[in-house]
Amino acid sequence: MKLLQYAAGTLTLKGMGSGLAAIVLALLAALLTAIGMVAEQRSAAATHDGKELVGQLIRQPRWWAGVIGEGGGYVVQAIALALGSVLLVQPILVASLLFALPLAAHWSGLRITGRTWVTAIALAGALVVFIVVGNPNEGEMSAPVHRWIIPLGLVLAVVVGSVVVAAISKLPPHTRALLFGLASGTLYGVAVAFTKYVVDRLEHGPIALIAAWQTWALVAAGMTGFYLQQKAFQVGPLSASMPSLTIAEPIAAVFLGIAVLGEHLRTGTVGMVVVGCSVVVMLITTYLLSQAQAGTAEAAQSSQRKTPVH
Repeated sequence: MKLLQYAAGTLTLKGMGSGLAAIVLALLAALLTAIGMVAEQRSAAATHDGKELVGQLIRQPRWWAGVIGEGGGYVVQAIALALGSVLLVQPILVASLLFALPLAAHWSGLRITGRTWVTAIALAGALVVFIVVGNPNEGEMSAPVHRWIIPLGLVLAVVVGSVVVAAISKLPPHTRALLFGLASGTLYGVAVAFTKYVVDRLEHGPIALIAAWQTWALVAAGMTGFYLQQKAFQVGPLSASMPSLTIAEPIAAVFLGIAVLGEHLRTGTVGMVVVGCSVVVMLITTYLLSQAQAGTAEAAQSSQRKTPVH
């Protein structure tokens, strides 16, 4: 944490205002995340669905480059959050979706239609409205285990249900990618719900960190979510998996924050209607994006799979 504060302070001392620096860093984080995800998806798409996924991926330098890119995005995001508020940084990170789609299309030799652009922008806008208008307050850092059981059970039921249905190989690839992306994003939301408590435990030393069950819940959610993200990238185009991944994380995190940690949306009746409408728009646009250019994307992916993996 001190290293992040030092980096943030250095940027501010160089003459850039903290708010402007946070915006620039958030855009950079979104770009790095997009590049990393595109590289990971292209690597995963070149693997064979019937074989062990991780073993195939770790032998690909392009996949490692993607992991480094996505990891760098998280680090830059953390520095941006040290300079600006969550409500300033988080909506800008939605730009990763708008960066990733054209990058994936360019490297796959595809063309993004005007309709796809409109749908992607509508999804990003709805997510920004959800975050800004809902404006959830910070709740408790921790809660007793019994308060986690039912809400976390419901969230994990969504994950398990999505994975079970996605495992049906007869489904269209873009539908399977959407479902794996939904499961991955939901688990990332679970990880977010545990992150604040785990970061706070760092101040109490490594023993306290290791002894906390929340630490292992965070690790399990993060690692499983990352694996399911790679499965989503393997079975279908990025335009199918990334939208569901993008919306599932904040929705799952807000749900657990409200149900377990005592958070609430700081908005009135009109604001709640706007938030509800934004959720509906997110769901519809996510589905539409998963269908957009599915045929051409899957044809390109099929030809990509014929290329030997190095």
